[in-house]
Amino acid sequence: MSDIPNLKTAPRQRLGGIAAGSMGTGILAAMLLAAAPFVPATEAGVTGAILVGLALGWAVLAVLSVRFTDQPQTWAFAPALFLGTGGILLLAFGSPVHEALAWVWPPALLVLALWMLVQVTRRLRSRGARLLLYPGIALLVLASLGAGSETVSEAVDAQGPPVQGELLDVGGHRLYLDCAGSGSPTVVLEPGAGLRSSDLQWITPLVAADTRVCVYDRAGRGWSDPATTPQDGAHVAADLHTLLERGNEPGPYVLAGHSFGGLYALTFAARYPGEVAGLVLVDSTAPAAEREPERPRTAPADPDDTIDRVSALAAGAARLGLGRLVGVTEPSHLRSTVEEYLHAGPSVRQAAALRTFEDKPLAVLTAGTGSRPGWAVSQETLASLSTNSLHRVVDGSTHASLVTDREDAAATARGILDVVSAVRTGSPMDSGRSAGD
Repeated sequence: MSDIPNLKTAPRQRLGGIAAGSMGTGILAAMLLAAAPFVPATEAGVTGAILVGLALGWAVLAVLSVRFTDQPQTWAFAPALFLGTGGILLLAFGSPVHEALAWVWPPALLVLALWMLVQVTRRLRSRGARLLLYPGIALLVLASLGAGSETVSEAVDAQGPPVQGELLDVGGHRLYLDCAGSGSPTVVLEPGAGLRSSDLQWITPLVAADTRVCVYDRAGRGWSDPATTPQDGAHVAADLHTLLERGNEPGPYVLAGHSFGGLYALTFAARYPGEVAGLVLVDSTAPAAEREPERPRTAPADPDDTIDRVSALAAGAARLGLGRLVGVTEPSHLRSTVEEYLHAGPSVRQAAALRTFEDKPLAVLTAGTGSRPGWAVSQETLASLSTNSLHRVVDGSTHASLVTDREDAAATARGILDVVSAVRTGSPMDSGRSAGD
């Protein structure tokens, strides 16, 4: 009798392997479907593909446990049906279904996940299989709570018309523009990567006290709508040009860009040289030293498609409340920030199109601390774009504090007004002089 195999033990051991294989199948299928070229590279499309992939994993668990073990886990058909149906609806109908499910899906998923927990505890005798499935169910619980919290938070934070400034159509989407003060030339502020107009609150009023100043939100953040076009430097500059035209804010302008905003200011100056009277580069990212030669490729990839998919994943993560953990409220803001960094290569190359700023006033303001090796050299190179420039290091400041700290932001504003003064008077820039001194 001792040689006869224990038929009840073998299936238990096999069920652990089935559980592991099923969860692995679901994760792998989700990754492959999210990257599949036939799946739309949108938030709804990528999210739907992931849900269908995960549904496949639960379906495999149900089918294999019924077919090969004495512990049929038929309850696993429920999450397979729930996730699969949601995924197919998102793939078929896109964004409208996405918004409609935002209120229904989180509580339904929470109820389902808790029910699944009970089923696993009661009907799964394999301890190893339970340990494999519990984390998956816990993730569903967290996803439901995060998505529900994000939906409620978005409703509470829902933005009506801005109390100041205006939303203007620039061709398929609207951008927020807020201008204050009077005088010429008009200063246009470009926030850094991931920032919005409100993040320049210390600088704007100081500049507005002396001249006209405009600040805006790039596509997908703050008050502005998301854009359907890739948001590299060329598109950002074109959108800004259209925005200023439709806002009846005539040039010539003094463009002041912080960090990545400096790239956009340089690109704008290269594309519309007659409309730019001065530049202020605030600890700006440097453009490419030279254009990279085109390299032939036998099978050209589609970088925009990859960027769209990664951005869609970021927006989907924000839908689960993860964006708030990194200080970003709206999914569109997180997506636009991710896109900004993914398009860094093209933006850096496009900014390099400005080979010279001739003798127009240019101020380069550099953080006094925290810069990486080689940063000071790149800032000097930026200053050399014009024969009428200054390079000022703001002692004690950091890259971020030049806009976020009140005292350091005041130093940034002084640098901007130095350029304004030089444009007005035609006088040379003087590193030892500050506006208002």
